[in-house]
Amino acid sequence: MNSSEIINTLTELFSVEIVETVATNSWQIETENYRLLILLSDDNTWLRILIPIVPKSQGQPFLEQFLEANFDDTQEVRYALYQDVIWGVFQHSCQSLTIEDLREAIARLISLHQIGLDNVFRRFIENRIRQIIIAAKQQGQSLEATMQTLERFYAEGLMGEINQTATERDNTLAAWKYQLQSLWDNL
Repeated sequence: MNSSEIINTLTELFSVEIVETVATNSWQIETENYRLLILLSDDNTWLRILIPIVPKSQGQPFLEQFLEANFDDTQEVRYALYQDVIWGVFQHSCQSLTIEDLREAIARLISLHQIGLDNVFRRFIENRIRQIIIAAKQQGQSLEATMQTLERFYAEGLMGEINQTATERDNTLAAWKYQLQSLWDNL
């Protein structure tokens, strides 16, 4: 793939007005929702596409989950950390890159940006729930006893928000119950 094929693909995917050449063999797509950077190496052999996901300060608690996502979920794109930003990154040799590969990589990067922290936060919470289940089982507790303990913690104010209404507490406990039930037998 060469620079003219890259430009043609970008202008097909986005309007000509937002495909901006920022330097030789470097382009930027800026919308109100995201900024996508497309960089061709100096020797025109490698293409890198970047999209900022979140500032490092927001993503720091979830770095382990970002790395797990790189292993399990992200396919040809990856999360990376650079200059205090967590980025979505795609890198590929231009020699074997196809237009379809380029289109799919851009779509996946935009999807990572739209998802933001949702998937890594969900993975983080699931890991914590698994830890609770393992601890409860090590203490010989049943699922029902574990739920009773959580209900007691919420009733005593050890868990939950200070100004949480009874309905909000019930919804939270229902979510706990759902998660515990879905994971209990797998551990």
